[in-house]
Amino acid sequence: MSINSTSSKNLHRLENILIIGNGGRENSLAWAIQKNELVRQVYLIPGNAGSERINKCKRIKIDIENKNELVEKLNFLEIDLIVIGPEIPLANGLADFLRKKDFKVFGPGKDGAKLEYSKSWAKEFMKDANIPTANFWKVNSLAEAKKIIYSSLIPLVVKADGLASGKGVFIPDSKDECYRAAESIFNGKFGKSGDIVVLEEKIEGPEVSVFALCDGERYILLPTAQDHKRLNENDKGPNTGGMGAYSPTPLLTEDYLDRIIKEIVEPTIVELNKKNIDYRGVIYFGLMITQSGPKVIEYNCRFGDPECQTIMPLMDQNFVFLLEKCSMGNLTGDEKIDTLDKVSGCVIASSKGYPYDYKTGFPIKIGKIDSNDCQIFDSGTSLSKNGELITDGGRVLSIVCQDKDFDIAFEKAYKNLKEINFDGIYFRNDIGYQVRENFSKKN
Repeated sequence: MSINSTSSKNLHRLENILIIGNGGRENSLAWAIQKNELVRQVYLIPGNAGSERINKCKRIKIDIENKNELVEKLNFLEIDLIVIGPEIPLANGLADFLRKKDFKVFGPGKDGAKLEYSKSWAKEFMKDANIPTANFWKVNSLAEAKKIIYSSLIPLVVKADGLASGKGVFIPDSKDECYRAAESIFNGKFGKSGDIVVLEEKIEGPEVSVFALCDGERYILLPTAQDHKRLNENDKGPNTGGMGAYSPTPLLTEDYLDRIIKEIVEPTIVELNKKNIDYRGVIYFGLMITQSGPKVIEYNCRFGDPECQTIMPLMDQNFVFLLEKCSMGNLTGDEKIDTLDKVSGCVIASSKGYPYDYKTGFPIKIGKIDSNDCQIFDSGTSLSKNGELITDGGRVLSIVCQDKDFDIAFEKAYKNLKEINFDGIYFRNDIGYQVRENFSKKN
């Protein structure tokens, strides 16, 4: 992938980069950013056990809630650009605070992050902008939810309004299941994130992910991706944060992507401007391709995980320039991302029991890895007292590979997975089934 951008001579110093977050998304961002020859050091707060295995990367132990100490540390390190990965610090207004301290920040303010941290607000936003999405009801009580659920002709999708780590969406098969899902949310399953429940008309079709880097007014699209949310093969089981992904998705032809831009991407940015929201970061569009056209399932105010791990290896060394230009409101509109003939596939290795109760602290053994166009991004790992790599999360590792076609890319990914072992390791064997010709022939 080649990014045609302003030459490095015309850009500000980009020696020291800070990434906030501790998952595979942040490690993949660090991996992509460190490739730039101008970058001297990439710091991660807090990062994970795999962060320092990435070239030029170093972890910092500091509490980002201690704002005075954080600013003092960032000034001492002469940080040139801050990239905020997770949704919670964005929802808490960390980007606003750091911008007021004169740091360049890639990540929206609290007002823009509301696209993700309030599903009901996002749905009203789409309604105001005439952006295609499923019909919905915002409910404040179980009694209100019950009335709507049982008067509906079909079971409805049930969503906690606030942040729930990708686990606050239920797609029941019956009205009774709908009611039980709403009941569990109102009873505190997700804390205050469940004070409001959104009920949605169930729509059908394949899901795709589209990412726009935005500088407040202009944008540039990254390669598209397709995520696998369900825990089990054949897209069965509970929703997770994501069990794997691939990029780009052939489902979105150039013409269809143009339609998405006109009907969804550009109206979103126009509506943000109408609401005086200066959005400088990535907008994630979770879309469903229905028979009547593309519809927005959800917005995120951050890079998707594992889509980010899938897309980052396709970036060349100029990727960091795009992040900086967005942080400064300086996209010119003529930036272009030219994809080469490589594709990328990612498989998540998770802990037994995820996304519900799972145990951590198990040693991770990694054998002989094919590192040719392959990466392992730690998602939930730490080091034991004796320095041994151990599991420390529901999603443990992202195994990502690139090649000329998806069959070879996923063949390498699953070959590498055979070299990785920890107690209770679990992964889907059918990630990318939509684009793996060899897989479809066997099944």
